[in-house]
Amino acid sequence: MSYLTEPLDSRHNRNNFSCGKDLLDNYFLRQAKQDVKRKLSACFVLIDRETDRISGYYTLSSSSISNDLIPDSFKEKLPKSYLSIPTILLGRLAIDRDFQGKGIGKILLIDSLKRCFDTSDSIGAFAVIVDPLDKEAERFYKKYGFIKLPDSGKMFLPMKTIKELFE
Repeated sequence: MSYLTEPLDSRHNRNNFSCGKDLLDNYFLRQAKQDVKRKLSACFVLIDRETDRISGYYTLSSSSISNDLIPDSFKEKLPKSYLSIPTILLGRLAIDRDFQGKGIGKILLIDSLKRCFDTSDSIGAFAVIVDPLDKEAERFYKKYGFIKLPDSGKMFLPMKTIKELFE
């Protein structure tokens, strides 16, 4: 199988995409293009080159988290003057049903983390944040080293850890 990741645009056919989770499907079909146009998020699609179908997608946007949410072991290395810490939000990640169970989630996650790491050289970002939709998503992110934030459903992966993946 051969895949290509590219920014979502009008030539991509989203009509047949279904990951089986209404929230993610509806967003992709009805809102993703408008969010991209309004610069609220960037959406990237993974194209299966054999079928020219969208096998999955993810979204990224700038974000921040309260300094109070960061675990002490990380907080002690940050300036105390920051009330919130800049991050990148991996807002949505979904795989079409026909491509599930084939490692597409891992491909999308690695692609998104590489894109975030590259961006962090130009725009400050301490970590990548996710807000898992359900327990299944939480297990997925935990498997790849994301750390649960206290008093929040969010999880994060420090940019320092991401850097180790790509060096």
